[in-house]
Amino acid sequence: MNPAFLDITGASRSFGAATVLDGVDLAVGKGEFISLLGPSGCGKTTLLRIVAGLMTPDTGRVVLDTHEITRKPPHRRDIGVVFQNYALFPHLSVAENVAFGLKARGAARETIALTVARYLGLVQMTAFADRSIKALSGGQQQRVAVARALAVGPKLMLLDEPFSALDRKLREAMQIDLKRILREVGTTAIFVTHDQDEALTMSDRIAVMYRGRIEQLDTPTQIYHRPATPFALDFVGLSSRLAGTVVASHERMLTIETAAGRLCAPGQFIPGSPVVIGIRPERVTVGAGGENSIEATLIDIVFQGARVQLHFEAPAGGRLLVEAHEAPSGAAPGASLPLSWRQADTLVYPAPAEGGAA
Repeated sequence: MNPAFLDITGASRSFGAATVLDGVDLAVGKGEFISLLGPSGCGKTTLLRIVAGLMTPDTGRVVLDTHEITRKPPHRRDIGVVFQNYALFPHLSVAENVAFGLKARGAARETIALTVARYLGLVQMTAFADRSIKALSGGQQQRVAVARALAVGPKLMLLDEPFSALDRKLREAMQIDLKRILREVGTTAIFVTHDQDEALTMSDRIAVMYRGRIEQLDTPTQIYHRPATPFALDFVGLSSRLAGTVVASHERMLTIETAAGRLCAPGQFIPGSPVVIGIRPERVTVGAGGENSIEATLIDIVFQGARVQLHFEAPAGGRLLVEAHEAPSGAAPGASLPLSWRQADTLVYPAPAEGGAA
């Protein structure tokens, strides 16, 4: 197995009594795009700052391309950083901003001109080379920030929520553009975001973070379809949850008693175990006939353009969400309807401890 291009081992960081990072390990392959995904305060930006050299870990080490950089200053790490506010120089033109790092490194004038032209072309900003930064839109400034970071040929790119200030359509366009640019250049990148859709769209792998730890590190497909923990299930995508107790287990198939009836799911728990069942909303069908089936009361229909969300209330107060292309004919809030789904699409987790986080 090839060694990791970026290898973070046992990274911990506390501020007073608060532990922000709790022994994080992360290995990133050369040319890979990894997203650190999680809620505010989960430690993702702290981890990014440790890699960038803007913060020192209390414990742990950071190795980049076989060289330990844990305590190297930022300017000696060969890392490009794109910040949330872009940090561009307002008194310089677009081309001068992109050239800044190259000039600081003493590159030849011809090399600078060729490199600036190349990266402005990659980010589709060639026509704005002489424009003042002050005259650019937010999306254009973001492109310049990416070009400036890439122009010096860093071994690693770090991006700290660079699209957060953009409107939705522009943000989605920039996600695709950045993914294309990084693949063309072949740069390894770590991207910090709290936006699950952004992480699913852009990443080769996603590190879902919670309370200073990585809950799951996997491909977007696996993170979505096979979340490893209840937190990953809740944070990445929409889901429904039902509480139950395992009453039988045979050949890795569980029978679970819930307030809505008996359901079956793949898993390994001993009978008597309290569990939580999770189902993705697009896996649930309105109608009987599925391997798992319950009755639930429709409480709301939410139109979302290409799809509708159907909100149901199950017995004992459980909530179920269904996503479909259209609402069932004649369905109205208050109706009791059958819902069904495949056993293979049913996710099972240990029930959280009393007072603990799910």
